[in-house]
Amino acid sequence: MATELGVLGILALMAASLWIPYIVGVNTAPEGSIPADAPDGFILSPDPNVHRPWVRRAYRAHLNLLEQSVPFAVLVLLVDRVDGFTALTLWASIAFLLLRIAHAVGYITGTARFPGRPLIFTGGWVCCLLMGWALFAA
Repeated sequence: MATELGVLGILALMAASLWIPYIVGVNTAPEGSIPADAPDGFILSPDPNVHRPWVRRAYRAHLNLLEQSVPFAVLVLLVDRVDGFTALTLWASIAFLLLRIAHAVGYITGTARFPGRPLIFTGGWVCCLLMGWALFAA
């Protein structure tokens, strides 16, 4: 199996698991932090702003991973289809994975702040561009 496809597998597992910090956070909310008049299913509300800052960041980290990983995955699968894997695609996929891990960890812990987090996200976008270039060059 190509490394690029292995990276996709790891990213898929990461995306499938990154909901866990958010759910842990909302289910360990301090007593009284969720309004008494909140409707049923409140913890799954689309408004995460009622939760602690790290829980809100976990929610956003999951969304950011999905936002960037789906286009990257499509590009990798298309490059595989045209048999276009090269050293460039190998390093772009490894860099993308490392950037996404750094982004998720930095976002949830709050250690990746401006300009670090946007630079990490932009690095992932550059990896998508490189994979797109490899697709059209194949």
